[in-house]
Amino acid sequence: METIFSKIIRGEVAAYKILEDDRFLAFLDVFPLVKGHTLVIPKEPVDYIFDLDPEALADLHKFSQKVAQAVKKAIPCKKVGVAVVGLEVPHAHVHLVPLNQISDMNFSNPKQKLEPEEMEEIAEKIRQAL
Repeated sequence: METIFSKIIRGEVAAYKILEDDRFLAFLDVFPLVKGHTLVIPKEPVDYIFDLDPEALADLHKFSQKVAQAVKKAIPCKKVGVAVVGLEVPHAHVHLVPLNQISDMNFSNPKQKLEPEEMEEIAEKIRQAL
């Protein structure tokens, strides 16, 4: 299954990477709901998150927790919300969204357009918080 995420994993498409290991990758959403909106994906090309084997699903959430804690430290917010929608890209992924109000997590809101320099600055702040 070839997706934009497959290309990011292989390094064919640039991404504002936050954290990576041999099984998972976290990077900023280039069309964020709010500043700091981060995606966490398994490197295994699985479309539906609940098709991951139970251990991989648990490990994805453990990896996401580590990233969410860094997002919370780096981005002014009350909490970091978690969503699994899975309709935008046919590759399992977790959305980590800094929240100050419930409407920050509304996926029908207009997406933000941030300059590359600001995206890199946000990514660096989160990396430093790890």
